[in-house]
Amino acid sequence: MADTLTPEKRSWNMSRIHSEDTAIEVAVRKYLFSQGFRFRKNNKSLPGKPDIVLPKYHTAVFIHGCFWHRHPNCKTSSTPKTNTEFWIAKFEHNTANDVKTHKRLEELGWHVIVIWQCDIEKRFDQTMKAVACEIKSNIKETEVL
Repeated sequence: MADTLTPEKRSWNMSRIHSEDTAIEVAVRKYLFSQGFRFRKNNKSLPGKPDIVLPKYHTAVFIHGCFWHRHPNCKTSSTPKTNTEFWIAKFEHNTANDVKTHKRLEELGWHVIVIWQCDIEKRFDQTMKAVACEIKSNIKETEVL
């Protein structure tokens, strides 16, 4: 199917896509705060500028859109039919950057958690309970004493 929008209108639409404070990010942050977690948003001092940083637990949380970050076996991670070469290169760059960022954070001693958009949309409570458990399990022994 051909794109029905002009290049200018498509560019305008794409410029309105937010990379911070999306509805899903806000919902995740509200849940974590309600569970007693305290965090920082979009910490620029860490590689990849994680969406949520929990210093007490030395944990960085990324909330990935399935389309942009190529969630495996997810129907929303399809490749557009037009300008396919551009999109494939874009997605490969995104996923390679994700791997590099997560590796750098782990080398710095951070625990990395990735939350996928579809998991939040389909199973919010179940996903967030699992995330909260994973965060709590990463607390350093010295902080428990």
